[in-house]
Amino acid sequence: MKRRAIGPPTTLVLTCEHAGHRVPQRYAGLFAGAEGVLESHRGWDPGALRLARLLERRLKRPLIVTHWSRLLVESNRSPTNPRIWSRFTRTLDRDERECILDHYWRPHREAVEAAVARCIARRGRVVHVAVHSFAPVLDGVVRNADVAFLFDSKRVREAAFARGWGALLRQRAPELRVRYNYPYRGCSDGLTTWLRRRHPVARYRGVELEVNQALAATPGWRSVGEALAASLAEALASSQRAGVDAAAATDGPDRRAQPRGRRGGRRARRSA
Repeated sequence: MKRRAIGPPTTLVLTCEHAGHRVPQRYAGLFAGAEGVLESHRGWDPGALRLARLLERRLKRPLIVTHWSRLLVESNRSPTNPRIWSRFTRTLDRDERECILDHYWRPHREAVEAAVARCIARRGRVVHVAVHSFAPVLDGVVRNADVAFLFDSKRVREAAFARGWGALLRQRAPELRVRYNYPYRGCSDGLTTWLRRRHPVARYRGVELEVNQALAATPGWRSVGEALAASLAEALASSQRAGVDAAAATDGPDRRAQPRGRRGGRRARRSA
């Protein structure tokens, strides 16, 4: 019997961009009297690190984290995005902001980029899961989800992986409200979007995992994490079995990720 061909092995990369709300002593004065804001969801993602550590243990994959507050510099934004700076730091002069980028933004970004590139070179394909959490209520609007998966819907295989993971999670924890590209858009500026521009979908699939912070204060938080870990392991195994599927011939972003000719080169520079 002829053995079915499979694609290259899939390696998991785990990250957590808002693991803490630390501020370097050098900039502590900027946040004098703002301790409450730093410790709120505006300064970090409560519960995200605990969940990311659980995934790290269960799936036996290293975790890359940054503990600096998003109010110092937003690690999930591009350096040219004005929203990378908060009201506490946006008025700093250009040299000081560049210093913050060099010491507190680039180390995490470069560590993740290096891990993804290394895994692709060694194993062929990466699934990157960036672990986040979201406030249950924002600006008076109640978020009606417990767990959400953010992805670029134009990248067919990435979308299939994320939706497949969500379906497996529903089987294990049917009580959870699972949504996709909510409460944020999966193609908005962020670390996964940054990496999509650098790797074709055949090699890189980036999913932002968003969990409602209301769950973090409940006894069921650990069981949610266990269900997420088990369903992610299943999703990775399923992806590996599927190998190179029919989407390879039609997945437009695969071809655009490796631009050819003059026109493609201009487009690639604009998106970087």
